[in-house]
Amino acid sequence: MIEIQMTMADRAVELLALPEGTSSFILDVGCGSGLSGEALTNRGHFWVGMDISKPMLGIAEEREVEGDLFLSDMGEGMFFRPGTFDGVISISALQWLCNADKKTHNPPKRLYKFFSTLYSTMKRGSRAVFQFYPENSHQLELITSQAMRAGFTGGVVVDFPNSTRAKKMFLCLFAGLLNPQLPTGLGTGSQAYSGQVTNSSQRQRFRNLKGKSLKKSRDWIKEKKERRRRQGKGDYKPDSKYSGRKRSNKI
Repeated sequence: MIEIQMTMADRAVELLALPEGTSSFILDVGCGSGLSGEALTNRGHFWVGMDISKPMLGIAEEREVEGDLFLSDMGEGMFFRPGTFDGVISISALQWLCNADKKTHNPPKRLYKFFSTLYSTMKRGSRAVFQFYPENSHQLELITSQAMRAGFTGGVVVDFPNSTRAKKMFLCLFAGLLNPQLPTGLGTGSQAYSGQVTNSSQRQRFRNLKGKSLKKSRDWIKEKKERRRRQGKGDYKPDSKYSGRKRSNKI
């Protein structure tokens, strides 16, 4: 777990594309025990960490991490001065804002509060990179749309989209850039996606961010048959123009 956490943190820092040979001031949202902060320290950066869990911050203090630590709920917004940070990272924390852990919690409002206040704390032209695990396309769309509504541009970078175990999703946001160039995901066939969720056609695109075809579509059927053939399961007929065709409801 520690190795995985450190690897994802290193990748997040890489996606920040910080100037080489200089030390930057970074915010680590959901820093936990400080593992992701160590990736920043190892690269010569200074950082501030915030987390909602007091026990996890206690572990970070016991480990004597280099960053300053704050106990705070990111859903209640950022409290730092405008233009403070050269970049922001977050590992496995963002998706929790989609949950309503209390009666007073409203996920869309908490997400917008977080992103809008985060935007103001970042220097113009800087990046925020979130490694996260959305449960479904609805959560992915909710998170992305609230980020764009708060003023960010950017999108999702998928590393190793064709691997079940190695696949990782990173939300790369830009503060103050109108048409940013998203980084390319790692791995064969990796893809990067960007844009605002403003209409149904764009929402449809975000449903496919995990690198999979829509279920029951022609491409989905062909991929499933090919996968089964490689596994030696079943004897499927060759593909034809009728593969994946829609059938009428008549009996």
